[in-house]
Amino acid sequence: MKVLSVLTTLWLFVILIGVPFRRSEAQEHNYTADQLRDRLADFTETEIRFNPDLLDSQQKKVVNELYDAANIMDELFLDQVYSQNDAIRKDLQQSDTQWDRLALDLFNIMFGPFDRLNHNEPFYGTKPKPAGANYYPEDMTREEFQQWIDEHPEDEEAFTSEYTVIRRHDDDLVAVPYSEHFREPLTKAAEHLRQAAEHAENPSLERFLKLRAEAFLSNDYYESNMAWMDLEDHRIEVVIGPYEVYEDNLFGYKAAFECFLTIRDPEESAKLERFAGYLTDLEKNLPIPERYKNYDRGMESPIVVAQEIFSAGDTKAGVQTLAFNLPNDERVRKAKGSKKVMLKNVNEAKFRKLLKPISGEILPEDQLSGVTFDAFFNHVLMHEMSHGTGPGMIEVNGKQIEVGDALKDTYSTIEECKADVLGMYNNIFMIEKGEYPESFARETWVTFLAGTFRSVRFGINEAHGAGNAIIYNYLLENGAYVYDPGANRVRVNHDRVYDVVEELARKVLIIQAEGEYEEAKQLIDRYAVMSPSMEKLIGKLDHIPVDIKPVFQIKQLEN
Repeated sequence: MKVLSVLTTLWLFVILIGVPFRRSEAQEHNYTADQLRDRLADFTETEIRFNPDLLDSQQKKVVNELYDAANIMDELFLDQVYSQNDAIRKDLQQSDTQWDRLALDLFNIMFGPFDRLNHNEPFYGTKPKPAGANYYPEDMTREEFQQWIDEHPEDEEAFTSEYTVIRRHDDDLVAVPYSEHFREPLTKAAEHLRQAAEHAENPSLERFLKLRAEAFLSNDYYESNMAWMDLEDHRIEVVIGPYEVYEDNLFGYKAAFECFLTIRDPEESAKLERFAGYLTDLEKNLPIPERYKNYDRGMESPIVVAQEIFSAGDTKAGVQTLAFNLPNDERVRKAKGSKKVMLKNVNEAKFRKLLKPISGEILPEDQLSGVTFDAFFNHVLMHEMSHGTGPGMIEVNGKQIEVGDALKDTYSTIEECKADVLGMYNNIFMIEKGEYPESFARETWVTFLAGTFRSVRFGINEAHGAGNAIIYNYLLENGAYVYDPGANRVRVNHDRVYDVVEELARKVLIIQAEGEYEEAKQLIDRYAVMSPSMEKLIGKLDHIPVDIKPVFQIKQLEN
């Protein structure tokens, strides 16, 4: 493993990131002021409230320290997105023109000068976003990366690690651990976690925070991920660090920094705890041959309903997250499973402000009553549970690897498609288990169809939107959805929908089980597209915001 020294890293940081951004280089912009206003109007300002009475005085001190650490995750992710982000932000902050004020607002939402709702189209300047974000040299190709590994097989582990950046050093490519590349901000974040641990009266939370602080400086996140799964009897549920790989569109290797700071909702969580006991049954029920089913993962699957206090970094960029299923480390999942955290206050905000208005525009009147918050919330739950089912470690060419490594840049889209299609499939299974009434099937199908248009408006270049586009177009092609061009509305065909959902679930799961990269690309190329009916239906939604812009109560309490 080639690792740069701290001094060399700092030198490269100055060369690659700290170069002054010249205003003259970006005077031509792709977006006009009116286009900026239109995009800003797509995000409806929404207060995200939580109940501070659920916290005692010591827990409030913990939250304050974690909030400070979370703000550092914002800055780390901003750096990961684009090498020029800091310079562009300063340029916009120093200007007082109307265009620059609008661009700064959009920059803060998107975490950079690229429109995440429009295939990462640049709105500040005209330079396209690098596929590898700021994880790799902008001029590095896939072929160069692979050639280096072929010629230096001892570097493969470091180069493909989730927790390194790739940089040039003379004529070499080198892997720099996050703990070294981001040493100063991670040291500050670690200190906030240690301070939070001192105030934590819950032993399991204290242990997790201390281990995560150590991980920031050691670059080894395994023990702290295990400790997060071992949290118990805790009121504060926090995720902080590098997790998702969606920002890396070159290989899907590198993890982005983020934070979810939440309070567990004890009443709602208790109602859903019993669902965790169905994980083995859900695996058994998958519509694939038995040899592909994965019983090696830990069957612990705690489900938490939480109130979001604050989010930061990757999870806050552009579209706001409804729930999460972590950790992603297959070693942890094999030992302990994964934890699903449902953000109820965010779900309620999105259902009220987005999904209900959308359904009124795209569904026929006789199916509108099937759009319910319970179906929306329960699909999010099953989506997250479904991430914990199906293939994990697979054999390719005689070698055991993770599905994500086999599917490379297609993995994020295929995995999100899997979770959504299984979300529906598994909710029908829960009806069979007596958890829901039979009438809930109708709500499941109709609410998901309406929700598809909430997701694809985020952009089908984004993993969640692309996954939903695959489902919509596949179900439409196979008669599970029926589009009425005269009324410009689409309906669920209840006689076909279950069979087609099962068929698509089988197709996606087998792609994962066999590590079929080319099959994944073909599925995405054919179905993750803006089809004619989808385009016409989305055209009716211009007056409805695309997503919420969170205004966090904790910020207001500070002021």
